[in-house]
Amino acid sequence: MSNHRSIRPRSLLCALCALWTLLALPTAPAQAATADGVSKSVVKIFATLRYPDPYKPWTKQAPTDVSGSGVVIEGQRILTNAHVVLYAGQIQVQADEGGDKLPAHVVAIAPGIDLAVLALDHAGSFFSAHPPLARASELPKIKDAVLAYGFPTGGSSLSITKGIVSRIEFVPYNFPVSGLRIQIDAAINPGNSGGPAVVGDRMIGLAFSKLAGGAENIGYIIPNEEIELFLADVADGRYDGKPAMYDELQTLENPALRAYLKLADSIHGVVVHEPLETGAAYPLKKWDVITQIGDHRIDDQGMVKIAGDLRVDFHYLVQKIASGGHVPLTIVRAGRTERISLPVSAERPTLVRDLDGGYPSYFIYGPLVFSKATWQFLNVLQKPNVARALGLMASPLLCAALDPPTPRRRELVVVSSPFFPHQLALGYSDPAGSVVRSVDGIAVRSLDDLVAILRDAKGPFVTFEFDQRTGETFVFPRQAMVDATEGILTDNDVRAQGSPDTMAVWNAGRTAAAARAPVAARGP
Repeated sequence: MSNHRSIRPRSLLCALCALWTLLALPTAPAQAATADGVSKSVVKIFATLRYPDPYKPWTKQAPTDVSGSGVVIEGQRILTNAHVVLYAGQIQVQADEGGDKLPAHVVAIAPGIDLAVLALDHAGSFFSAHPPLARASELPKIKDAVLAYGFPTGGSSLSITKGIVSRIEFVPYNFPVSGLRIQIDAAINPGNSGGPAVVGDRMIGLAFSKLAGGAENIGYIIPNEEIELFLADVADGRYDGKPAMYDELQTLENPALRAYLKLADSIHGVVVHEPLETGAAYPLKKWDVITQIGDHRIDDQGMVKIAGDLRVDFHYLVQKIASGGHVPLTIVRAGRTERISLPVSAERPTLVRDLDGGYPSYFIYGPLVFSKATWQFLNVLQKPNVARALGLMASPLLCAALDPPTPRRRELVVVSSPFFPHQLALGYSDPAGSVVRSVDGIAVRSLDDLVAILRDAKGPFVTFEFDQRTGETFVFPRQAMVDATEGILTDNDVRAQGSPDTMAVWNAGRTAAAARAPVAARGP
């Protein structure tokens, strides 16, 4: 939601005039005064971003200039969205139209919940003229009037749009993080991201998104409750994340399902379809019915009541009542009611992971480029033809991305790019997007593992097999691959054969051959 589309600009003066017209005359002056007070706490943020290139992991994408909004908070800090400053090489903050742009830097960031805190490099007297904006301690009510402040694309003046709170839900943000979200019918446009939404004279949250698909006047706000959790988390200088449940559940609405489980009419809740873990020590089992979280009853749609008549997904309460990495649940198992303590975590380890603000690891061997599979790399699946082809090949990128790591496979290793031009690749098909299954018949457990296998190889040939239904086995002369690598790097203006982590493995002293089991079956 940084500046990608142009919109009709609206100055602060025009916005206040519109508010005067819309509001009843007795209350208009008070509202205008409130808007003027809030505006002193709202800033415009300029950032130059260098995004990673998952398909050319040895380089970065060209610099991109974006702008967004932010709000001054306590501690001489500025709160904004993570996506406004993620991968920023340069950040500047401007408080007033035509005012100085002050350099700033990120002091805390959480891409999952899309929040970040900035500090000015040299604050001077800035914060004496731009005080922190007070935050409401409770969720707003449905139909509360709300003003959204920010600097949308198309002009340099502060914009204020008016709407109402229309919905409050607990929804997914960026995998695997979920959180509360407020929907409003005020216009939220590119550049508004990071600006405050205000009810009365207090901030209720931070603008961060709009409904995709071209729908008008449907915007989304990160509520204060999520902001407070984030700020409390980063108080020690590190972001740990929010605890969550990752078990697969289903609703208990179908009468046949209730009859199958022999449940009394008085029992309500959700059914465990697939527990996160299957070991005997894990407290949830398939077909368990979760009826309560803490002291809150769960209905057959998996919802709980909070703040009066407001209903949200019961997972919301995990972040509220978890203690010591556990959350109390009441379940019905085989007709008996039990109380259990379920372990919860801020992380959900999977074979495909997020770059989370970092740059991809990679390793180049001859004309081949290897990297770890990431969600950024899998953005290619948004193209239907690509997803269909991977499905027909039974690629792990499509069918195993969410599988947990195991000792036999800790991550998916992919060929991230087409072959570099070289005669060594003569006659082989483009391997880009293929998941490496084995090298010289040895199962590849991780990218570091692949590099170590290549480092310790001694035979005249090196072979690569891929984890897919169709394709080829690549056979290369081993020494020729090693000898060709430096020239390939030079010809293609690649500065390093690998990222620092993989080069540390490649350059390590040769070790005694580890006991490695030959590949017996496809898959992890």
